[in-house]
Amino acid sequence: MYDVGGGDGLFTVAPAFIGIIFVIILILFIVNAFNGLSQWKKNEESPRLSVPAHVISKRTNVTRHDHLHDPHVHSQSSSYFITWEFDSGDRTEFRISGKEFGLLAEGDMGTLTFQGTRFIDFSRKKHTQEKFD
Repeated sequence: MYDVGGGDGLFTVAPAFIGIIFVIILILFIVNAFNGLSQWKKNEESPRLSVPAHVISKRTNVTRHDHLHDPHVHSQSSSYFITWEFDSGDRTEFRISGKEFGLLAEGDMGTLTFQGTRFIDFSRKKHTQEKFD
């Protein structure tokens, strides 16, 4: 009923299918690498800016990874983001390290240093007593 060409049809289609999947994965890998290098180049060509800014919000993106070899094994990774507001009212968001994320709080004011889409540093401005009165 399902016999196609004496059973050889599956063995001639499978290598072609696997080849197509391999090519698609290879193309996606190359495109992703190209986009990463392109963004890195743009950041390198951008001026390094240090401007007054304050922390508007913090967010975490947690991604769960399932392992194919054991369905009971899972891992996860976290990405940390801070939204900054400049004196002009413009806002931007940068991905930062977990250490930096833990040191910052919403409302912190200071000097943000960045280059393109790359976060470099934030120097918190010392709070004065008048700020809290």
